[in-house]
Amino acid sequence: MQLKERFSTLCSTIINDQLLIERLWLEIEKKYVEKGRYYHNFEHLKNMFSELDKVKDEIKNFQIISFSVFYHDVIYDASSKSNEEKSAQFSEKHLRQLGLGFEFIERVSDQIMATKFHQESGDNDTNYLVDADLLILGQEPEKYKDYTQKVRKEYAIYPDFLYNPGRKKVLEYFLELESIFKTEYFQNKYEQQAKKNIMSEIDYLNFG
Repeated sequence: MQLKERFSTLCSTIINDQLLIERLWLEIEKKYVEKGRYYHNFEHLKNMFSELDKVKDEIKNFQIISFSVFYHDVIYDASSKSNEEKSAQFSEKHLRQLGLGFEFIERVSDQIMATKFHQESGDNDTNYLVDADLLILGQEPEKYKDYTQKVRKEYAIYPDFLYNPGRKKVLEYFLELESIFKTEYFQNKYEQQAKKNIMSEIDYLNFG
């Protein structure tokens, strides 16, 4: 299912206003196709949905997690440290237009904020979202390398002497976590390869 069709179907279960749904979609699309998005774009969302669809039966509220996927990177500026906060605010503003209740909107917002630090949550749906956000870490080496190159392009405003230590700090943070992935499904599928990829990239940053 294409992302636009998925979003439209998702919203249509809540409201009948196709013009509103189209407008909300266009506002999402406008953000994700911004110049300079080499990794944090629609391809990233497609990959997340592809993986989450496989564990749909394990997710309590697929409607909420779907909105969280669509909005979690809607604001993305490599020079900002508050992308998640701004994305959460963006989602709140737009989901209110669908007539959704406070609790629903707050859960989407909380899930988006969980993608900032990728800590384990008491809410397992949130853990699935966070794991899907990080699934690229556990891909085969060539795919991982392509991802690192795309991220580097997104941070092109920073020279290597600034970028490399910052990137290394992020990677070391993941290795220090008890587990990179929080759910059994993602752990079994991606944990070992993710650690190998991360250690390989740290070596490259140190000596490359």
